[in-house]
Amino acid sequence: MSSTHCLSRLEGLPEYRIGTLRSHQGGPVAKFSAVGIKVCKFGGSSLANATQLTKVRSIVRDDTERRYVVVSAPGKQTDQDRKITDLLYLSHETATQQLPFNDTFEIIAERYRQIVAELGLKLPIDTHLEHVHADIAANYSTADLAVSRGEYLCGLVMAEVLDYEFIDTAGIIRFDEHGQLDEQQTYDRIGRRLKDASNVVLPGFYGSMPDGQIHTFSRGGSDVTGAILARAIGATVYENWTDVSGLLMADPHIVNDPKIIETITYRELRELAYSGATVLHDEAIFPVREAGIPVHIRNTNCPEAPGTLIVRADEQTEVLSGAITGIAGRKDFTAITVEKALMNREIGYGRRLLSVLEVNGIRFEHLPSGIDTMSVVIADSQLDGRLEAVLDQIYQQCKPDSIEVDRHMALIATVGCGMSHTPGTAAQLFKALANANVNIRMIDQGSSELNIIVGVNVDDYDTAVRAIYEAFVA
Repeated sequence: MSSTHCLSRLEGLPEYRIGTLRSHQGGPVAKFSAVGIKVCKFGGSSLANATQLTKVRSIVRDDTERRYVVVSAPGKQTDQDRKITDLLYLSHETATQQLPFNDTFEIIAERYRQIVAELGLKLPIDTHLEHVHADIAANYSTADLAVSRGEYLCGLVMAEVLDYEFIDTAGIIRFDEHGQLDEQQTYDRIGRRLKDASNVVLPGFYGSMPDGQIHTFSRGGSDVTGAILARAIGATVYENWTDVSGLLMADPHIVNDPKIIETITYRELRELAYSGATVLHDEAIFPVREAGIPVHIRNTNCPEAPGTLIVRADEQTEVLSGAITGIAGRKDFTAITVEKALMNREIGYGRRLLSVLEVNGIRFEHLPSGIDTMSVVIADSQLDGRLEAVLDQIYQQCKPDSIEVDRHMALIATVGCGMSHTPGTAAQLFKALANANVNIRMIDQGSSELNIIVGVNVDDYDTAVRAIYEAFVA
């Protein structure tokens, strides 16, 4: 498989030492060396049952550098299953209404009992389950405490499977009084707690508030836990194990058998993720990106697959290739175009337009403009039935000559760090859409020239993605 990346260097990943890392708050992030150590995070699909945990054990034992393992809660075994996290949410909601939740909790308990029994573990799982049940039933229980128990129990099981030490992240991941990650305290605590630890399993997704209460990241937050840990110990690589063999160049529901992206920069991934491609929790990028630690997306069910390596761009090794990295997009946008003669001479016109959105708590996605026109592209979910009210306020604040509303739009981002240095990239893209009889309703290219975004009719979305992929990749 040929690589579609911007870096010529795939081998010889750099080593990182704790002493060289700093948090953006200015202090050291940890106090011990971790050269040659990999942090491995396993998602829910990798931990759904005893068979999957056996695969995880083989993967970890296959490489002695895999010394730190972060786990999610067990995922679905079949499409008919419910995730453990969802069942814990339901248990908490039922308990807060002072209703019995035993039936729901028994489904959770049986999943863990089955895993422990099939693996022949000596873990006293029923004792742990009783404690969790009591926590959920207690009047001090919070939703965060309840849902975090999925990762907590899975961490206990995984530690027994691997014969690793279990460390509860409630003691090392610290949030401030506003629920934001307290980096300095977190990295200091990790440094102290893990200094003498050799092989460790940690539950993802949660930490604790200053008063000791459990607090969680948003859903999928185990990715964030793994990234924080990788940065704190200066891991050589952060491996994120899931049920796909890497990030695909396009949506497989649209493009038949799209190629896997072998290497991608953090900036490119950010652009693709923003445009709809999901492989990591958004917040998981920043800790490792700041430290320059590569992230390796791997498939638990196919560990021999090369996966996708996410790296920090290095200007000295950039290959200014015209090959794109990936294509992603989202549907259901509305463009509001305001026209006013001599708009460019009116100081503060753009501010007045955007202030209407701000007052209404509406985020905009893009802001294409001309000398006498300005458009705001907004996700339909943001407007949520408020379009007419917003238009009235724009008329009052901006007094435009006209307003045009363009609905049923989809946005498609074509991303690649070498595109800006390759003549004809935009022409190739527009020609592909023209040949596919797709009308372009909007064009937007960021100042970084890392991507080209086009707006098309929602009905043309699939056709447009296929046309772009075939023009650049197939």
